[in-house]
Amino acid sequence: MTDPELAPDRSQRAGLWPLIRTERAALAADLADLSDEQWASPSLCSGLTVREVLAHLTAGARLNAVRWLAGVIRCRFDFDKQVAMRLAEQLGATPTETLERFRYVVPSTTKPPLPAVAMLGETIVHAEDIRRPLGIHRDYPIDTVTQVAEYYRGSDLVVVAKGRIGGLKLLAVDGPFATGSGPLVSGTSLALVMAMTGRATYCDDLEGDGVELLRRRCGT
Repeated sequence: MTDPELAPDRSQRAGLWPLIRTERAALAADLADLSDEQWASPSLCSGLTVREVLAHLTAGARLNAVRWLAGVIRCRFDFDKQVAMRLAEQLGATPTETLERFRYVVPSTTKPPLPAVAMLGETIVHAEDIRRPLGIHRDYPIDTVTQVAEYYRGSDLVVVAKGRIGGLKLLAVDGPFATGSGPLVSGTSLALVMAMTGRATYCDDLEGDGVELLRRRCGT
């Protein structure tokens, strides 16, 4: 019997979901042989370990609109509290269990009331929150990262990105992404996405007169 939380929405089978599944599967493979020390390493998400960020990704893949709204009400509209509650639900007793729970949701098309591209963005950004501190590199398909960059440049939903890059010109050196006007910030599409979503460490991978302004904005 299909788990109702993971039951596919037939209208969402095409398009972005194969990309999301690919990125989830790649992340699960990269984490297969981590030590307990690595699982406990700080991620790029402030206050969260590598293991906790993975549990957060699992939670997002099991949280449909009804459960999301129920959690919002239960947490009295404290969205950070709901994130912490859902993360705890999916953490498991050991890192092995945390990873197994994530593997289980790799094919899921369940999501909160967000566009599918936001789920793709969450998957890539949080995967880098995990990979970067562990020194794990992935060559993401440029078309996939470009779609995420295009989404974030026009959105402040969930994470402030549009507001963070206001008055700056962003230019990818490895793909077609370009946006804005003003002092230049150039680099890989991935580095631009991560800086747009507030990860200051990726500003080290960028060049141009606007980098330091973007770095400062990553702290807000």
